[in-house]
Amino acid sequence: MQNSLHPILIEAPDDPKYKERKPERKRPFRILRPLEYEMLKQGARSKENRLNLDVLLLTGLRYEEARRLQEHPEWFDGNFIRIPEMKKKRKRRQRQRWVRLSLMGKTVLPFFFENKPLPDPHVWMENLIRWARRASLDPAGLGAKTTRKTWESWLVFCYPERQIEIIQSQGHTLLTAIQHYTNMPFTEDDRRRMEKYVHGW
Repeated sequence: MQNSLHPILIEAPDDPKYKERKPERKRPFRILRPLEYEMLKQGARSKENRLNLDVLLLTGLRYEEARRLQEHPEWFDGNFIRIPEMKKKRKRRQRQRWVRLSLMGKTVLPFFFENKPLPDPHVWMENLIRWARRASLDPAGLGAKTTRKTWESWLVFCYPERQIEIIQSQGHTLLTAIQHYTNMPFTEDDRRRMEKYVHGW
């Protein structure tokens, strides 16, 4: 049965930027199956919480990018989200990119700008864990990165021939995609359930 499958957990990469962090922060990342995502939404209960979940999933944005987007509705042109170049830590810059959306993503995003601001990442993680437990879903690995990593995994699984478009939209490298988002243990039932989310991407 679908709900008897083990959670998909991805180990944090073994590189310097993670080694410098506190050990408790180097924990696995969770990739959700569509049925698990739907269970999590049920646990969220309120329309506002469910909308925030959908937007974070369907945009594939980093959590802080989504918080900035909420302050800048002009970044969304009705079809794409333009994420401007931004300065990151360690004197690096994040290049401008255009985020491609599915039909569902284009539909729900305008309502996001009417919602209350997203909470701090640690509060969001606590919310996810609480919603998961409420829905009898294993909360292992849930965090602010869950929706972004889940979305990319779904896109790569459904559109393997479009990996270049996917990584450009997500804003990282092909190596990262190959290391973390390919060869996920999704089933054909997962694929069918993903279709309504990824359709039109």
